[in-house]
Amino acid sequence: MLQRATKLIKIQLLILFLLAGCARLKQCAYEGFTRDQWQQRDRVIESLQIRPGDRVADIGSGGGYFVFALAKAVGPDGKVYGVDTDKEMNDLVAQEAKKEGVGNVEVILAKPDDPLLPSSGIDLIFTSNTYHHIDNRVSYLTNLRKQPPPNGRIAITEFDRRGWLAGLWQHYTPSEFIKREMEQAGYSLQNEFNFLDRQSFLIFAPNQPAQGPTAAPSN
Repeated sequence: MLQRATKLIKIQLLILFLLAGCARLKQCAYEGFTRDQWQQRDRVIESLQIRPGDRVADIGSGGGYFVFALAKAVGPDGKVYGVDTDKEMNDLVAQEAKKEGVGNVEVILAKPDDPLLPSSGIDLIFTSNTYHHIDNRVSYLTNLRKQPPPNGRIAITEFDRRGWLAGLWQHYTPSEFIKREMEQAGYSLQNEFNFLDRQSFLIFAPNQPAQGPTAAPSN
């Protein structure tokens, strides 16, 4: 019965999207109507300890829920890349940035297996409620290690089993899965925060290459 109801909800939403063809409607579907009540966006941003001038990539940025808060945190000398595979959402973010005069936001139309980040290096890769959408995650995350500078980080907020709606749609990843996959991809857990009531919040740093023995100075 529950499976049939879930399928019916998905069909109804699909029909709604086809009829509406509206990026704003899709944005609401991605973000929900009560996200401000549980996401604690300001506290998440504060916990990231972003510095003015940082370059941040928001992978799975959607309609920009975190993009503009991140843009404020990095300041005018920093840069935020809104990265998504959905062109409609990217266009929405770009239009909002232009409308509000936010000059440090740039959108990137990513591939499902490659975020196409700039080669100049990223200080922080951030992703919220997107991890479960990534296929071949260990390979994807391994490739991301080429992007951050030596002190770069990856921050992940992801639905876990506590969110009943995310559980109904199977849009979640247990934190132990994330930790294991990140370890396999070459990262170490740096911080874990427990203040979100339906999401894990983990920050990782890429493992540093082992240093070889230092050669003794010749006489």
